[in-house]
Amino acid sequence: MICALFIKVSAMAEQFASLSQELIDWIDQQHIYFVATAAQRGRVNLSPKGQDSLRVVDGNQLIWLNLTGSGNETAAHLLDTNRMTLMWCAFEGLPRILRIYGSADTIHPRDADWAACAALLPPPVGARQYFKLNIDLVQTSCGYAVPFMDYVEDREVLSNWAEKRGEQGIQDYWREKNQVSIDGLPTQIVN
Repeated sequence: MICALFIKVSAMAEQFASLSQELIDWIDQQHIYFVATAAQRGRVNLSPKGQDSLRVVDGNQLIWLNLTGSGNETAAHLLDTNRMTLMWCAFEGLPRILRIYGSADTIHPRDADWAACAALLPPPVGARQYFKLNIDLVQTSCGYAVPFMDYVEDREVLSNWAEKRGEQGIQDYWREKNQVSIDGLPTQIVN
């Protein structure tokens, strides 16, 4: 019985070259996703992301907006080893885990592509980078062990913190706290 169950669950994972419209619509309904990156050496970074911070451009590309925070690991890791994984879990409705694998471009406020990204996903005070993920693999799996959880609301703490600091305060924070990763890798947040 256990063997048969394992085979059935294992068969539930599917891989695709791009996102279908059904998966794009499902992503739009989720309240949280996770971003993972790693350099060749050092720590793996895994961060939860929320709020209105992601747009699917098409089945092969998405952008997500990185807000100012305590670290800047994603930018540092991409400079060293350009690979990224995004993951969503269904905490309500039918069970599902979705992972998207690819490489990403880092777009800072000083970059020419910033305006195009901002047109798709307007940046609030404290916006640090956009990451444009070029998808090379999409994988779904069952998510049978993911618990049900109720969404209440987005937290406003980070937005309030950024608005209180203002643009100059945010840039000062970047210089003080976001120039290198926890493993000492450069982030290129400021020139």
